[in-house]
Amino acid sequence: MGRILALDYGTKRTGIAVTDELQIIASGLTTVSTAELLPFLKKYFTEESVELVLLGEPKQMDYTASHSEINIQEFLKKFTENFPEMKLERVDERFTSKMAFQSMIDSGLKKKQRQNKALVDEISATIILQSYLYK
Repeated sequence: MGRILALDYGTKRTGIAVTDELQIIASGLTTVSTAELLPFLKKYFTEESVELVLLGEPKQMDYTASHSEINIQEFLKKFTENFPEMKLERVDERFTSKMAFQSMIDSGLKKKQRQNKALVDEISATIILQSYLYK
């Protein structure tokens, strides 16, 4: 069984989370510059067995597409060109950033640490992955 990888795609940074090989535990992996995302994924896919990629789908409260969906669609095109065999699913990511920030507060991180946007993105990707695993 391969891992499941989740992406919280952003125009500047992308948070990445991954499961263990048994697909039981979701853990934050890293945050990468979005410009370096495809090279990062190429390297990661050669080193690890990945069965599925989850990509956050930002929606408005009325379920319409978010303005960032345009950028995500451009990434999706490049992703399918580079990884035509990789299975990809979209996952509703509404409120993940707020949930990530709240989890940082709940875990006792200091204000300075909570301002680390890369950490928020990584935690958001983990929340996306957890929501998929526990549905």
